[in-house]
Amino acid sequence: MTESVLVIDVGSGTQDILLYQPEKTIENCPKFIVPSRTQTVAAQIRKATAQGKDIFLKGHLMGGGACALALKKHLTSGLKAYVTPQAALTFNDNLARVEGMGIVLREDVSESESVTSIWLGDVDTFSLRQAIEAFSLEYPQKLAVALQDHGFSVTESNRILRFRLWEEFVLQGGDLRKLVFTQDIPEVYTRMRAVREIVPKSIVTDTGTAALLGIMADPLVKPHLNQGILAVNIGNSHTLAAAIRGDRVYGIFEQHTSMLNLESLAQCIQRFQATELTNAEVFEQGGHGATLHPQMQPGWDFVVVTGPRRSLAKPLCWYEAAPFGDMMLTGCFGLLAGMGII
Repeated sequence: MTESVLVIDVGSGTQDILLYQPEKTIENCPKFIVPSRTQTVAAQIRKATAQGKDIFLKGHLMGGGACALALKKHLTSGLKAYVTPQAALTFNDNLARVEGMGIVLREDVSESESVTSIWLGDVDTFSLRQAIEAFSLEYPQKLAVALQDHGFSVTESNRILRFRLWEEFVLQGGDLRKLVFTQDIPEVYTRMRAVREIVPKSIVTDTGTAALLGIMADPLVKPHLNQGILAVNIGNSHTLAAAIRGDRVYGIFEQHTSMLNLESLAQCIQRFQATELTNAEVFEQGGHGATLHPQMQPGWDFVVVTGPRRSLAKPLCWYEAAPFGDMMLTGCFGLLAGMGII
């Protein structure tokens, strides 16, 4: 790689950004941690609510979470929300359900209507360019983005669909690098495809994939890969764990971080290590699920943890991965590893 790459790991709380410059040591590459787009959009909606203004949401499908909660409060206050059909997919794959929330689907609003327009999209290239050029840096031509994509389905639960996709991945060989999309993106991944609409040649992957690849890039983790590791990413919203040996994932489970405490996390990991954790029990506890390859055997004693909420596991004394000395950029380093750069 001879060109710079802007690498963005989009989370529910923050977007973690690395400007990879091949001529520099990676520790000296510019980096910054800023609020994620859903947090920024949520703040804009709350401001309009406080001002008593109706809103018009336009742009692209993006991550929900904070902005969806802010929108619900806006509607509860008695104010109106107009949303383009494309942007409305942020709040539900089924547009009939979006309308059922009290949202009015519109392609546009007239200039005579007094509304606050808010742009939706997981990657704000205008703001990124402003930030980078403010430091006399050149804005790169290549972008790589990680974000959580549950997959699109009008009829199926996103939790069920997401884990069915993970199950297919594990059964088909579990090679994480195949989930880093440099060319065509499978149609089911609509959030990734929305990023590709904003940045046509961007490289995209799931945040879970990026985190696991980043853990594997830690120099103290690499020697353990031949025997097998259990990688755990404790994010602001989701906790993802994977049993990895060599370059292959043998099992995965995913739970919402808000539903975990020290005891329940330890229990999930112990049952996962023993190959006893089932999809049903994780799903019934409010999580996405668990999937284990038939060849997965008990073990996986070397546990590695990363993520902004990793302090939850501090008493368990797991190894805390920090590739290139920066835990918050684990996903960014994972994307670079998936692209074959590091």
